Amino acid sequence: MVETQALRILTVDDSRTMQSMLRKALEGAGYDVIQGGDGLEGLGVLQNAMPPPNAIITDINMPRMDGFGLIEAVRGIDRFKRVPILVLTTESDPEKKARARAAGATGWIVKPFSTDSLVAAIRRVTA
Repeated sequence: MVETQALRILTVDDSRTMQSMLRKALEGAGYDVIQGGDGLEGLGVLQNAMPPPNAIITDINMPRMDGFGLIEAVRGIDRFKRVPILVLTTESDPEKKARARAAGATGWIVKPFSTDSLVAAIRRVTA
């Protein structure tokens, strides 16, 4: 039997509780999870990740570099231009959604989330 490589997901959120919830949900669904505590840390984790992640999940409101800044930075790096980026936030403002999409976000998930909806969203963008 050939062993398949688990898809790798980078999660970026300044809440330790949210990081823990994301890790539990995603690892429970068979994903390999790497994490950053804000946009700057997430960008560093991304650039050093081997193998690189198959998708990124980011919060919007974080210190140092917010989710918009992270999305723009990721889209500015050639090798990550096509990596799907899902925004996971308590925000539901249409203007913020439009701004995230304009920056290069692939999708939007509102907190609180269910594990099923999170995994379904990742499956959609990594298929």
